[in-house]
Amino acid sequence: MMAALAATSLLALAACRQTTTSTSENTTATTSENSGTATAAATGIDGTWKADVTSAKWDQKPDEYLLQNGKYDCKSCTPPLSVAADGAFHAVTGHPYYDETSIKLVDDKTVQQSNKLKGRDVGGATMKVSPDGKTLGVDFKDATVANSPPATGHVEETRVADAPAGAHAVSGQWKPAKAENVNAEALTITLKADGDMLHLSSPNGISFDAKLDGTDTPIKGDPAGTTASVKKLSDNSYQETDKRGGKVVWVGTYTVGPDGRLKVETESKLDGSKFSYSADRQQ
Repeated sequence: MMAALAATSLLALAACRQTTTSTSENTTATTSENSGTATAAATGIDGTWKADVTSAKWDQKPDEYLLQNGKYDCKSCTPPLSVAADGAFHAVTGHPYYDETSIKLVDDKTVQQSNKLKGRDVGGATMKVSPDGKTLGVDFKDATVANSPPATGHVEETRVADAPAGAHAVSGQWKPAKAENVNAEALTITLKADGDMLHLSSPNGISFDAKLDGTDTPIKGDPAGTTASVKKLSDNSYQETDKRGGKVVWVGTYTVGPDGRLKVETESKLDGSKFSYSADRQQ
């Protein structure tokens, strides 16, 4: 359920569907009472920004799961995931941020997923369906970056397609609806434009120092070797393009608007899903 640890922690929410984490593909947020002004916007993009979870918007195909006859399939994961639901860890391939996963049935409404990368715990999620079967609550933990505090939070999804007859309640199709109880590590990024460079860092251990000429630069803390390239669109707007294995996997734009808020718009080039949110500059 967690998929991306992107340049901004908020991207973790966006990735809830893929259970894979990638530096600039993840997101989280929290309500902030700070309001920006045109004067604040004039100071440019420099500053520490905290995401407003109530502004999060997902534009993607539904998350789709099937848990039946002892087997778990995540059909919307990239790539699709299929493992035995027996509580044991099983090797998986094609997922850059975990190479083992475990699916444990807790009860007829609850499922736990745990992930490992090279033997290290990198987090997971507990998925619980409401008594009426219409809401899926996901408590996630993303510990992808070694020796850094994990990102945690809760995402609620709304059922848009029923589970097949005889399948576990988590089965069916779901649309992300809202996020809440997200910790600070998943909410905050710091940006600084310095001459021909843009510096980005997050409490979750992700950072980079990229030239504004489009040069690919390693993203520090990313165990999958993702790189970022940045170009300046205007004094208040920058675009980041992430690659893995030389292939573009994610594009994000950071823009400070006339209201002084930072608008972040992202798109996964792996599955076409889009995610956006606003953030407030911290004093």
